[in-house]
Amino acid sequence: MKKFIQRLLWKQDPALYRSKDAKLTPSLRTIDLVGLGTGMVVGTAIFTLPGIVAAEHTGPAVPLAFIVAAIGAGLSALAYAETSSVLPFAGSAFSWINVLFGEFFGWIAGWALLAEYFISVAFVASGWSAYMQGFLASFGIKLPTALTGGFNPQRGSYVDILAAIAILAVGILISRGVHQVSRIENIIVSVKLLVILMFIVVGMTAIHPQNYSPFIPPHVAGTTFGGWQGILAGTAQIFIAYVGFDAIAANTAETINPQKTMPRGLIGTLVLGTGFFIAVSLVLVGMFKYSRYANNAEPAAWALRQSGHYLTANLLSIVAIVGIFSALIAILLAPSRLIYAFGRDGLLPRSLGHIDRKHVPNRALWMITFLAMILGSVFPFTFLATLVSAGTLVAFIFVSLGIYALRPREGKDLPEAQFKMPGYPVLPTISALFSAVIFWGLNADAKIMMVLWFLIGLIIYFAYGIRHSIINQEHQSK
Repeated sequence: MKKFIQRLLWKQDPALYRSKDAKLTPSLRTIDLVGLGTGMVVGTAIFTLPGIVAAEHTGPAVPLAFIVAAIGAGLSALAYAETSSVLPFAGSAFSWINVLFGEFFGWIAGWALLAEYFISVAFVASGWSAYMQGFLASFGIKLPTALTGGFNPQRGSYVDILAAIAILAVGILISRGVHQVSRIENIIVSVKLLVILMFIVVGMTAIHPQNYSPFIPPHVAGTTFGGWQGILAGTAQIFIAYVGFDAIAANTAETINPQKTMPRGLIGTLVLGTGFFIAVSLVLVGMFKYSRYANNAEPAAWALRQSGHYLTANLLSIVAIVGIFSALIAILLAPSRLIYAFGRDGLLPRSLGHIDRKHVPNRALWMITFLAMILGSVFPFTFLATLVSAGTLVAFIFVSLGIYALRPREGKDLPEAQFKMPGYPVLPTISALFSAVIFWGLNADAKIMMVLWFLIGLIIYFAYGIRHSIINQEHQSK
């Protein structure tokens, strides 16, 4: 038993990752990282979640849920910034935890991230589809009901064909190389932020102060609506907005001077994204009573149309369609690098660790693309929004606690960090506890699905990964 436990704790040599990841081309700058992160953070979530969270959990207090989520995500971002500056490897938390705590815990962290990415891609694609359908409907164009949403026989929908098409298109774009993708992403994000500012300015002219009262509705017993219980539940759901942090970190191996660039990209994304979230949500709940946003996947454009601002609404819809597409780019890039890292380490078939002549892990990319197409076209939007935060929170807990294993090794067998998480040794614990509390606030479905996902991961690890991993083969050869 002792030997078995020791086997689970075998740690990967960071030199191996440096050698393997050298085939990936460093081309991303700070502005590119902020573009990727903001493209994800200020992506589907800003156009969709404020209305849904307000109707289901917080009422007008939805900005408070964003602020609480930003505090928790900000603490984790500090841990991400330090770790990525010391361990600039593809696979983010999976590779880091493998080096710091051992292969088994690395696999658990990576498997949690994979759940996050799978569901995030599907969620973002579903949001894009909702906005595209709303935009087409304004011109009198409607798709057959069977093709307009995830599997829901009562509604009459069976597959979201637009979500599948969007994921496929992004997969084709990413396969051309990360440098070209980052240029497109930066342009789209710049335009998107300008139009969000336009929404804030125009929406402010349609605010009715009575919609803010009561700002924190009383808690409804037996539900997750109202009071601080509702704010906590809203915070848990809103955490999908902050998966952009790990999406940035997943590209560390393709970043120029990651020791300095990565912390700037992470913290810049946090500040920019949170500011826009608070402003948009405040305007949105001021325009109409929060209950009117229930089950509305395009609340911002809907609110503008209902206020008579048709031109701005259609412009917002167009930018949302393009902007959410940019979020898909960022969130599909990350899992392709994670699957590549699994293949690189032998925990999944090594063919997935292949890098083509364009310096793209194309086999990993196409695997995640086709699986995400299935998930995004079958599962309903609101169901995906509920589940996605769980994997993010697990990864945040691992990375926060990882600081305790990282800090003693800095300047010894690992490089000295260019950025250090402040408040050590207290703040990493607070960060991990913050994420754990929010995880506890997730609904039962999210927790059950996460348990099932981990069981599948354990089966794969013990049936395949533990025997085929590079670490295992290295120890056998000694």
